[in-house]
Amino acid sequence: MISVTEFARRLSTLVPMTMSRYDIEDLADNAGVRIDPARGIDTDQAQRMLDHLTPPAPVSGVTIAASVWPPPEAVRPAVTPVTFSSLGAVGAPSEQPARPRSPRQGRGGKPGWSRPAR
Repeated sequence: MISVTEFARRLSTLVPMTMSRYDIEDLADNAGVRIDPARGIDTDQAQRMLDHLTPPAPVSGVTIAASVWPPPEAVRPAVTPVTFSSLGAVGAPSEQPARPRSPRQGRGGKPGWSRPAR
């Protein structure tokens, strides 16, 4: 059994978006799974929520709720290799353009504001 927050953290490592505990509560509602954030999520609840994801998560409810995370190498999904088409530097202007100066403002920070004479 793991906490809702930990389930969200673990699921965020598997899906292309960051999940919050509120996202997990919404997922549970959509999957028809009743969870108690104070009690946590067991393996059956985790599996039922994972079954509701599209695309499906590459792990089981038992794996994601296990005490050891991340799962061992043999259980992890294979990562697709990333290739780059060019090894050269990214093209950018040689000099950054100068920032345009704004009209001078008084010390109060409001345009047209000036300190009263003493």
